[in-house]
Amino acid sequence: MLTSFLQQSATTNGKARNFALKNTVELKNLIPPTVSYESRGNLLIVGERQEVEAVFGHFDAMNSVTALIVGAETQTSAIIPSTQCFFSQNVRISGFLGHFDVRITRSGISHNLARAVTGDDYFDVILDLTSDGIMTEEVPVPGYYPSGRGYPTLDESLETIPDLIGTFDKPKFFRLNTELCAHSSRGVKGCTRCIDACPAGALTSQGSEKTGHKIEINPYLCQGVGTCATSCPTEAISYALPEPKETQTFIERVLVKYFTEGGKNPIVMFCSERHEKYNLMMLGMLPDNVVPITLDELPSVGIDTWFSALVHGACQVMFAASRHMPATIIRVLETEVEIAQSLLAQLGLEKQRVDILYMEDLRHSAPTLIEQPLLFSTNNIQSGMKRDRLFNALDLMAEHYTPDSNLVTNNIAPVPSGAPFGRVNCDSDNCTLCMSCVSVCPTRALHAKGDSPALLFTEQDCVQCGLCESACPEKVINLEPRFNWDKQQRTQDITLHQEPAAHCLSCGKAFAPASMIEMLQNKLRGHSHFASEDKLRRIAMCEDCRVRDLFSDLTANPAKQLDI
Repeated sequence: MLTSFLQQSATTNGKARNFALKNTVELKNLIPPTVSYESRGNLLIVGERQEVEAVFGHFDAMNSVTALIVGAETQTSAIIPSTQCFFSQNVRISGFLGHFDVRITRSGISHNLARAVTGDDYFDVILDLTSDGIMTEEVPVPGYYPSGRGYPTLDESLETIPDLIGTFDKPKFFRLNTELCAHSSRGVKGCTRCIDACPAGALTSQGSEKTGHKIEINPYLCQGVGTCATSCPTEAISYALPEPKETQTFIERVLVKYFTEGGKNPIVMFCSERHEKYNLMMLGMLPDNVVPITLDELPSVGIDTWFSALVHGACQVMFAASRHMPATIIRVLETEVEIAQSLLAQLGLEKQRVDILYMEDLRHSAPTLIEQPLLFSTNNIQSGMKRDRLFNALDLMAEHYTPDSNLVTNNIAPVPSGAPFGRVNCDSDNCTLCMSCVSVCPTRALHAKGDSPALLFTEQDCVQCGLCESACPEKVINLEPRFNWDKQQRTQDITLHQEPAAHCLSCGKAFAPASMIEMLQNKLRGHSHFASEDKLRRIAMCEDCRVRDLFSDLTANPAKQLDI
C-alpha cells in the first residue's frame, strides 16, 4: 500500500521521494538468529462465565480447549462440559507460546491446571477475557491474547488462535554485550535504563552481591520493541534487525538520492511497519517532502540516528506515533526526544527538529513543520560506537551553530533527568585513591594514570550510570549531569585527584599513594598483629619486596614461623 501511495504523487518532491525509497537497498540480516516455539494446540480461555461460554465453541481446530472461570470459587456451566470447566478466584499465569504455566489456588492450595487437565505441565495458548488481563506486561508475550483489555480485539484473536499449532520461529531481535554493560560490576549495581524501558518483561537483573549481577534477556519474551536499545547509553544492547549503522546508512543514501532527483527540504518520518494503514493516513495529511522510513518498531533507532539524519540534510526528524501505544514505549520515546530537543535548543535551533507526531493530534491541528535544513555539508560521522556517532554529529553541528548564552554557560548546559551525559566530581580532600571507582567503571571514563597515584576522568565517556558513586567506600564521589559543548575539554583526561607516590623502602618503586601508606601504618600501630616494627615497615614495601623480606626474616629467625 505504501508503494502505491508514493507513486501517486506528481510533485517534484513526491517524485524524488518515491525514487529515493524505491532505489535504495535496505540492508537487513538475511539469516537472523531465531528462537523456536512449539505449540500442541492446548488452549486455555480465562474470563467471566458468560464471556467464556460465548467463545468456547469457536476452537474446534485446537487440540484441547479448557475454560477457567474467574470471580467465583464454584459454579456450573450449561454449555461447557464439566471436565473442561474450572473455577478459581486466584489465578497466576507466566510463560509464552507453548509454555504457559497456569496456577490456580483453591482452599489455599496451589494447583498446576495444565497438568490436571491435559497431563502436560503447560498450556500452549491463552485467551484472556478479563478486563485488566492476568499477565500485566504492556506488550503481550507470544501466544497470550488479552482481548479483554481491548488489544488485540476479540475478533482478531478468534481468527489467529486456531493457526497456533506447530513450530514457530521468531528472530532474536537484540545483541547483548555484557562487557559494555553499565548495570553492575563487582557486586555493585548501577544503570537500570534497559530494565525500566522494557514493556514486555523480557529484561531482568540476575545474580547477587556475591556472584555479581548481570542483565539477561529472555528471547522468548522479547518482542523486539527496541526501547531497551534506545535507552542503553553504551550500546551493550543493540538492535540486530537491522543493525543501527545499517539503518543510518540507509537513511543517508535515501537523502542523497532524494536530493539528486531534485527534492528539497526533506523531513524524515519514522514509521512502524505493523501500522501501515495509519502511516498512510498521516502521510496523506502531510506534504510530499515527508520521507517515510519504515522500521520494525519506532524506538528501534536511537538519538545517534536522529542527529545523523539532520546533519545529512533532513530538515526535521519525526515519529509517526499514537497515544494508544503502550505507556512504556511512549515514555521512553518522549524521554529520548526531550534529550534531543534540549541539545538542539542549546545550539539555538528549533527543538521541533526532532519531534513526535501523534496521529490523534494531527486530526485536530497542523503539526509544526520545519522547511529549512541545517546549513553545512556533512562528513563521515559513522565511525565508532553509538555514542561516538552521536558526538560526531553534535560536534559537527557545534562547529556551525553558536550555543545559546541563555542556556549554555562556558560551554556547559544542563540536561534532562536521566540523560547519559555529565561529569564525575571527587572530594579530593578525603579521597584515598583506592581506585574502587576505576574498577567498576564500564566505559573507562574513570581510569588510573599508571605511573603515579592519580584518578583521571574523561567526560565524553561518562554515561552517569552511578557505579562509581555506589562503589566509593569513602563516599567522596558524586555525579553532575550536564552537557559540555567544548570538544577538547570533553575528550581530554582531567585529573580529579593526585598524590605523591609512596616509594618502596627496599627497591624504591612507586607502588601506592603516600597518604594511604601513612594512614594504614597509623591505624595498625598498636594492633596486636602489628606489634613488631618489622610488620609495620613491610606495609611501606611493594608486594614483591614485602614477600621477599618476610621469607628472609623467617629464614634468619626460624622461631618466628610460630607467629604466622
